[in-house]
Amino acid sequence: MFPQPRKRFGQNFLHDTYVIQRIIQSFAPRAGQSVVEIGAGRGALTLPLLEILGQLTVVEIDRDLASLLQQACAKLGELRLYQADALRFDFGELAQAGQSLRIIGNLPYNISTPLLFHLLSFAPVVSDMLFMLQKEVVDRMTAEPDSADYGRLSVALQYRCHVEKLFNVGAGSFTPAPKVESSIVQLIPYQTLPYPANDEAIFQRVITSAFAQRRKTLRNNLKSLLSDAQIQQAEIDPQIRAETLSVADFVRLANIVQASI
Repeated sequence: MFPQPRKRFGQNFLHDTYVIQRIIQSFAPRAGQSVVEIGAGRGALTLPLLEILGQLTVVEIDRDLASLLQQACAKLGELRLYQADALRFDFGELAQAGQSLRIIGNLPYNISTPLLFHLLSFAPVVSDMLFMLQKEVVDRMTAEPDSADYGRLSVALQYRCHVEKLFNVGAGSFTPAPKVESSIVQLIPYQTLPYPANDEAIFQRVITSAFAQRRKTLRNNLKSLLSDAQIQQAEIDPQIRAETLSVADFVRLANIVQASI
């Protein structure tokens, strides 16, 4: 018997068999692939994944769930289970020579944004990721310039990955039912960045500053980094707001900052 969901871990367990099947079909796992599941919970995705793959790596923070999962999966294949916090886990250690990771999971909604930024740092060893997240977060991840949802998260993820929303999942598919709607999103890291920044730390600093106060212009938000003349050098009007800029625009601004140091 699995324990009751724990609020401190943001647990909402997926139980809808139709949704589970649709997620597995979208992910399309194949035997021999290096797949990592984050937040296995009661094994809704773990069990069908393990049956197909024969071996699966799981990162689960809940000690009690981890123990019960080992028992539930004993006859299905090899389950390599790490009882650990995904926010601090080194996913790079799981990458094998010549084979990149595939990552899947129903991510805890209370830590989804910092966890996405943590996972981005392992993009070079990841081929693709498929996650269940709060719909509002997925809308921000996939937002286009000049929209209300477009912001730092949109730019940071779209700089590194192709991001695509696949479908929505209603609250009734979970136990307990969350107060929000969910969505499935796919992220495919670029093998070659379309718009590479000369210094990615500076790029992150630029987008963080640019969106610090959404109602303010670039002139105001970036004044500690760039002059009006430098912003114009990137063929951008200093009087517009960050939400109107493309990923390529932000890269040009970051490269001008880097060149001026």
